[in-house]
Amino acid sequence: MILKLLSYLGTVVGFLFLVLSIASGLYYISELVEEHTEPTKRFLTKLIYFIIAVFVLLIIFDGFPIKLTLLSIFSYYVYLQNLKRFPYVELTSPIFLISCVLVVANHFLWFNHFHTPYIPPLEVRLKPNYKPPHIPEFVEVCSFFGLLVWFVPFALFVSLSAHDNLLPHHVESTQDTERKKKNGLAKVVVSRIRDYIYAISRKLGYELDPHHGTIVY
Repeated sequence: MILKLLSYLGTVVGFLFLVLSIASGLYYISELVEEHTEPTKRFLTKLIYFIIAVFVLLIIFDGFPIKLTLLSIFSYYVYLQNLKRFPYVELTSPIFLISCVLVVANHFLWFNHFHTPYIPPLEVRLKPNYKPPHIPEFVEVCSFFGLLVWFVPFALFVSLSAHDNLLPHHVESTQDTERKKKNGLAKVVVSRIRDYIYAISRKLGYELDPHHGTIVY
């Protein structure tokens, strides 16, 4: 009984540490990208073209479904449009919103493809020269999702900066404005989640922010 409770507690604590590690990693990578904008843009552009070429090879040599693969190629063409104004992005722009929809669509469509592989009819399987289709292994599926489905959208999410960081009608020096403009989208999301957690903790009577109430000059 006690051991089971400890296992539940350990799972919760481990999950919290995992979330904090991911948030810290996003913060660090976002700051690193902010200092190397042009190399990051060139890297992402070449990576998108490389992945499109890989999808074409998957159709030719591995017999991947043409329609679904063409959808993924189109998705990467849309991702490429986000780089025209890199690293800035409007969170309400059609290209950005379509990119978000395509990320989700690619994930679920490819998951459905690997989860329910095509099995030929019985009369085809009974033929002497029948060769069973290759069923991807778990490592292959994970590598496909990690490299061809998630990597570029995740890299774009970390690299892009949101214009919405600037408060309207707020007069600032040029240096402050440039610094805020370069505030990464990932940092914005992490910061807002952190501030939301701090606000909830204050309502419960706990102060988690060590700098709360201090004046920064």
